[in-house]
Amino acid sequence: MLRFAAVAFALWLASSSAGFAATVEAIDATGARVVLAAPARRIVSLAPHATELLFAAGAGNRVVGVLSPADWPPEAAHLPRVGDARALDLERIVALAPDLAVAWPYLAPAQIERLRTLGVPVYVSDPRTPEAIAEDIERLGMLAGTGAAAAARATAFRERLAAVRDRTRDGDKLPVFYEIWNQPLYTIGGKHLISAALDLCGGRNVFAWLALPAPQVSVEAVLAAAPEAIIAGTDGAMRPAWLDDWNRWRELPAVGHGNLFVVDANLLHRAGPRFADGVVQLCAALDLARANLARR
Repeated sequence: MLRFAAVAFALWLASSSAGFAATVEAIDATGARVVLAAPARRIVSLAPHATELLFAAGAGNRVVGVLSPADWPPEAAHLPRVGDARALDLERIVALAPDLAVAWPYLAPAQIERLRTLGVPVYVSDPRTPEAIAEDIERLGMLAGTGAAAAARATAFRERLAAVRDRTRDGDKLPVFYEIWNQPLYTIGGKHLISAALDLCGGRNVFAWLALPAPQVSVEAVLAAAPEAIIAGTDGAMRPAWLDDWNRWRELPAVGHGNLFVVDANLLHRAGPRFADGVVQLCAALDLARANLARR
C-alpha cells in the first residue's frame, strides 16, 4: 500500500511538472509578457518580417496564415493569406484557430486589439536594432517550443554581424544619404534599423539627427549635407531612374565620385534574419564608394 502511494505520488509529480514545463512565455516589443499554456502549434504571422523571423526560429511548420506579401522563405508563398497592409481578415484568422499571432504594432492596431478580445494571444514584433532581431528569433522560438533551433540561428546572426563590425571598426565614417523614395524625398532617421546598418558598414547617416524613422527632406538639405555616397533601397536592388537624377548636381561629392548605388530593400527594410545579407550588400557598396574616393 505504501509502495502504491509512493508510485502514485511520483506519477502525479511527473505529470504536474510536465504541465508546468509546457507553459512558455516571452516579453514582446511593447514590454508585455506573452504567456501560453503550451508551445504554439498554430501561428498566424501578421507582418512579412514576422514570417521570416518565425521560419528562422524553426517554427515555419507551425505557421498557418500569413500577411501579404509573404514572399520569403519560398514556403511562405503557399500559405493562406489573412490580410495585407491595408487590413486584416479577422474572420479568416479566427477560422484558422491560431494559438498565437505575431503582429507589427503599426498595422491595424484596432484589429489586433480585437484579436486579443477574441482570446488570441498576440506577440508584438518591432525590432529596431540588429540585436533586437536576434532576440525576437529567440523569443519566438521560446513561444513555439523550438528554442534550440532559434538559439542557433540567433547566434549565427550575431556572429555574422560581429564579423562585419570587426572589419569596419577603424577609420572615418563615410557620410551617406540613404534614399527610400524620390517624390516626395524620403530618407531614414538616426533611430532606424538601416541607420544601424550604415554604422556597421563604416558609414554615417547624414540625417541621423532626425528623430522620425522615415522623415521627408528637401533636395537643398541633401546638398547641404554633402554625402559622399547616395544609396537607394528598392525591391530586388533594381536601379531606379530617380537615383541618377542626382547627376544634375555635380557639386555633390557622391556624384563627383560616381557613388550612386542601389541595394535590395527586401533585405534591409525588413527586420528579419535576411537583414544580415542586406548589411553585407550595403557594406560592399560602401567599400566600392571608398575605392572610388581614393582613386580621384
